[in-house]
Amino acid sequence: MEGTGGSSASAAAAQPVNQRLQEFSKLFQYYLDKSTPHSTYRWIGTFVIASIYLLRVFYIQGFYIVSYGLGIYMLNLLIGFLSPLVDPEMEPSDGPLLPTKGSDEFKPFIRRLPEFKFWYSFTKAFLIAFLMTFFSVFDVPVFWPILLCYWVVLFVLTMRRQIAHMIKYRYIPFNLGKQKYGGKKSSGSSIGSRAD
Repeated sequence: MEGTGGSSASAAAAQPVNQRLQEFSKLFQYYLDKSTPHSTYRWIGTFVIASIYLLRVFYIQGFYIVSYGLGIYMLNLLIGFLSPLVDPEMEPSDGPLLPTKGSDEFKPFIRRLPEFKFWYSFTKAFLIAFLMTFFSVFDVPVFWPILLCYWVVLFVLTMRRQIAHMIKYRYIPFNLGKQKYGGKKSSGSSIGSRAD
């Protein structure tokens, strides 16, 4: 009987904590939703956080393994951001595919990892890596130039493969250089010209 009373008392004590966590989660999601259309400001904030992290690693002269893991994770996110949702090489699908000939129907590029999720994961990774720099257990002594060289080689090989995939399936994951249409002209100007 005593065990039942003790568990109900601890559950009653945990209820305000759970309520506060729920309120914080709702507030966090509210501000996250409000930031969605402001991509430029979001990325500026992320690069400020990344700069603070890099300055901390430079100042401490350590945590190179954390930085290497962060770099591998960033590379993985970048590949997801640059890849189409349906990869014609991997998944034969009845759904929309990328056009491979000029006569094929145009289908818009849909990313495997949308920009907002890319930004959110990018920022969260830098914040977690920054917090890890406060715990000495993550400061494993390594010769950092080897890690840097290995990451650069991995980046070049991965990007070369990704660019070859883009060329093979003729897609551009950015809006740069694509045509922009102004839409229909208003019919008010043609009415005014007929009245003259």
